[in-house]
Amino acid sequence: MKEIKLFGLVGSFAENKDIARDIRLTQIIPAIEKNQEVTLDFEKIGGATQSFIHALISDIIRKYGAEVLDKIVFKHCNETVREIINMVVEYMQES
Repeated sequence: MKEIKLFGLVGSFAENKDIARDIRLTQIIPAIEKNQEVTLDFEKIGGATQSFIHALISDIIRKYGAEVLDKIVFKHCNETVREIINMVVEYMQES
């Protein structure tokens, strides 16, 4: 299992989509390709932009299909962050 503590990478508000892209390319995708579960830990993060979450997970869903979400755990998300994640996931499943 790969755990990624986002606070140390993005601070209390996750908005930088370039950082999200780097996390996706250097940490999430390599773990998925090794068939590992990935935990994205949102502890201490008060909010996130839709573009950050989109940059973090949308290409993974596009590449591996919606079933890849069975290998990704979203941990310590507040309600606001959870809603944004759900919006991005729903959008990717529709497209």
